[in-house]
Amino acid sequence: MARRMILAMLWSWLWLPSAPASEPQVVLPDGLKWASPPWDPLVHAAWVLGAEQASGPYLLRVRIAPGGNIPPHTHPDERYTTVLSGTLQVSFGPDFESARTLVLPAGAVYVAPANQPHFVRPAGGEVIYQEAGTGPTATLFMNP
Repeated sequence: MARRMILAMLWSWLWLPSAPASEPQVVLPDGLKWASPPWDPLVHAAWVLGAEQASGPYLLRVRIAPGGNIPPHTHPDERYTTVLSGTLQVSFGPDFESARTLVLPAGAVYVAPANQPHFVRPAGGEVIYQEAGTGPTATLFMNP
């Protein structure tokens, strides 16, 4: 459990400071700072707006190559996820055997309730999705 928490903290250090709310802000795709978590180089994430430990709204963009996955985890906040391209397989449950799985095409949106165990992977080719929520937040991985 401690190892998973440390990995989650390392991955959470990907952040882009927010501009003051009173100023318009534009974030272009080529300005995103992508990084991979230590457990899977096929997963890349970039904070579009906000940061994991900051108060207020955030957007996190995630890109998963074929064969990559994000293992079972929870978040303390409700998250709204939009599939931007590809097809996403999201499974709700603590493990692969008991999970309820949905296959979502580009344009689909799902809501992950706070503290609901889930995991994701591409269904076929590369998938890109974007998560929105209100921080501070965290990613807490389940025991292996």
